[in-house]
Amino acid sequence: MNYEHLNPDKKDILIIDDMADNLRVLSSILTREGYNVRKALNWQMALTATQTVLPDLILLDIMMPEVDGYEICQTFKAWELTADIPVIFISALDDVFDKVKAFRVGGVDYITKPFEFQEVLVRVQNQLALRSARLEILKLNVELEDRVKQRTGELEKTLQKLQQEITSRQKLQSKLLDIALHDSLTGLPNRVLFIRRLENALNRAKQESSYQFAVLFLDCDRFKVINDSLGHPVGDELLIAIARRLQGCLIPIDTLSRLGGDEFGIILENITDINIAIQVAERIIQQLSLAFKLSRYEVFMNASIGISWGNKDYDRPEYLLRDADTAMYRAKAQGRANYHVFNPLMHQEAIQLLELENDLRRAVERQEFLVYYQPIVSLTTGRISGFEALVRWQHPIRGLVSPTEFIPVAEETGLINAINTWVLQSACHQLSIWQHHPVTPEPLTMSVNLSARLFSQINLVEQIDRIIYENKINPAYLELEITESVLMENTNAIKIILQQLKQRKIKLIMDDFGTGYSSLSYLHIFPLNALKIDKSFVKRMQENKENMGLVPAMIGIANSMGMSAIAEGVETQEQLAQLRSLNCNFAQGYLFSKPIEQQLVLKLLAAAPQW
Repeated sequence: MNYEHLNPDKKDILIIDDMADNLRVLSSILTREGYNVRKALNWQMALTATQTVLPDLILLDIMMPEVDGYEICQTFKAWELTADIPVIFISALDDVFDKVKAFRVGGVDYITKPFEFQEVLVRVQNQLALRSARLEILKLNVELEDRVKQRTGELEKTLQKLQQEITSRQKLQSKLLDIALHDSLTGLPNRVLFIRRLENALNRAKQESSYQFAVLFLDCDRFKVINDSLGHPVGDELLIAIARRLQGCLIPIDTLSRLGGDEFGIILENITDINIAIQVAERIIQQLSLAFKLSRYEVFMNASIGISWGNKDYDRPEYLLRDADTAMYRAKAQGRANYHVFNPLMHQEAIQLLELENDLRRAVERQEFLVYYQPIVSLTTGRISGFEALVRWQHPIRGLVSPTEFIPVAEETGLINAINTWVLQSACHQLSIWQHHPVTPEPLTMSVNLSARLFSQINLVEQIDRIIYENKINPAYLELEITESVLMENTNAIKIILQQLKQRKIKLIMDDFGTGYSSLSYLHIFPLNALKIDKSFVKRMQENKENMGLVPAMIGIANSMGMSAIAEGVETQEQLAQLRSLNCNFAQGYLFSKPIEQQLVLKLLAAAPQW
């Protein structure tokens, strides 16, 4: 090894690790901070390196081939030249690391893999500072022994200077440690310190039967909207305000931590039962619902909270946090601004969800899907005017799986694109077959739902063109249903896609109209042909017979803009009569037919039902 390039003014650090990746990561971190870094893959290289230039600090991996880290450390401590060099052990989280043995053989500290940048720097800086302080003390002691013979007064001054130096270094160490363990924005404990305190609480619960605690995982609802609309500086100001308000809901012995982004963790210690944790969660939700008056804006924010009880049977503190996180997602799914208490069934459900995702990936490869068809009835003629294609999953073990169970997973994983394209292809193929059958009324339309994710594909229109061409159908008989989430994006690309579909005479239908969050302004912007009234409004219409809820207004909006109105979820003759009286154009629901398999469609058409 050539050491001529080493800078004598820089602190020299020797890293001993048989893993090249670890050497590279640590070397990069420390070199960037201005240290001379040397690397050794084994004991022989380490010995050569120390004999050539004595390092100021040694980072030593526990798990080394041939000679383990404990023996290497003992050897260094037995050698006079290296005995005073501080040794920091490196250990992976899953290594069998004997801390007592590590300190007994001469180690001064340890760091764990995967490495946390700030933690590595703090520990290295601490030990280098301590070593420098020790060397400085030795030097000063020699000088003091010479000077004590001459002047006693100077000795007192030197001792005072030494004490100030030690105090200054201690303050620096404390400051660096504080930086490493706290969030720079809010000043709260960070995830590292939170996990340590959680581990302490768990260990205490294992030792003291009377000690109980709970963990709360808090996630701000729709915080991204604030960042995207008002900017990150406002988002940061809001996070600080949230942290202060959360602190006001807790007592000093509780731990509040910013875990990252807009997520906060809370440890409630010495509580008697879960109801206390629930009361704290309710108080937090109530306090966060109040307006935040920031420097330039007044904003509103809610949070979803997951609660896990500090069961002493947990093996690791991370599992407690994981379960609180799982409960938080359940609270968010229940409508946000809510809390949920974890129970073991939820972990089982999470595992089942993962299994469902794996099964769904295989289902896409094996094409385990079926398309069912639900008739759409013209309220002018009382006869079937078309069908809506609805996907079903024929699971090889579980049987027929409802779309409400697998579509959200397909959306989240991106598998919806392949499924959606297959459904469109299958539905158009069936339309082509039915349109050439004598029992089929003319015209017969086919309605297919398009996922919002499909609109991110740059070749969506080309795919639809290909399917229409291959199946030789008239595009005027194809209806594509989209949700408000597509239009909320209001991007140029989406406008262009919808205009291209419109040019092909394809009908565009707004599905689940009224259930989204956007304003009605999009109705003027996009080329829609029909509005599909969600079944929840149709059901409410019968409950509120005096003014029939929002349905008359929705039909009025459609008619005023030259669109058709299609009512979903029609189940009774009374609902049908009400819709007819309101001049609704089309309807579908169990009153007419449940979704049926393709082989039953021609039989239904041949019966020529009329309502």
